[in-house]
Parts: sequence; structure tokens; C-alpha cells
Amino acid sequence: MQATVRIFDAATRSGSVFLDDGTELRFGAEAFDAGPLRLLRPGQRVNILLDEGRVTYVTLSTFPLPGRA
Repeated sequence: MQATVRIFDAATRSGSVFLDDGTELRFGAEAFDAGPLRLLRPGQRVNILLDEGRVTYVTLSTFPLPGRA
């Protein structure tokens, strides 16, 4: 699923994204650390994985999601 970064705090490695329908979802350090990224900027397009409505993985939209190469 694709989303757009709303905010990202590099110190806590957490932030939030907007889905295309405008829904805001927060993500914690564990979701950010699961991916290969070092930094996110507001406005960047990302791919996310959800598990029961919780973001579990964040990566750039140009990178494949795990298990979906």
C-alpha cells in the first residue's frame, strides 16, 4: 500500500503517513527499522505494510516490499 509521509522524527525514528484517502496512520521505530531507510522527508511517497491496521514496515515507493519482489 502506498502513502505519503506527513511527519518523521529522526531522533525517535517514528512519524506518520497519509493514505491516499486522507487517513493518517502513525508508525513507530520498529516499522521504520524493519525497512532499509535512514531518513524520511515530509511529502515522500512510501510503501507500507499493515498488520491489523498497524504500520509494520516502511520503505520508499521505489523499493519492493518484503516478499513481493
